[in-house]
Amino acid sequence: MTARRFLVSGRVQGVGFRWFVTHLGSKLGLRGIVRNLRDGRVEVVAAGTDSALAQLAAALAEGPPAARVDGVETAHVEDEASLPKGFTVG
Repeated sequence: MTARRFLVSGRVQGVGFRWFVTHLGSKLGLRGIVRNLRDGRVEVVAAGTDSALAQLAAALAEGPPAARVDGVETAHVEDEASLPKGFTVG
């Protein structure tokens, strides 16, 4: 199992982005959390197979229809044990 942290920038708050990520993360069988940050970005921390994380990364780069994604920063996460079971909004 691999874990990644994604920071998504653009028009990503108030457009259903967290619901979009929660739904997709659950569908892909990922564990994780998605939350709005004060600086206007959305943070996603997810753990699962490399294939599922790659699918999530591709979807994050597109976002839901009402969003405008300007960029996605990705980093490896060392401790996935602290992530919730399933996918939740934080």
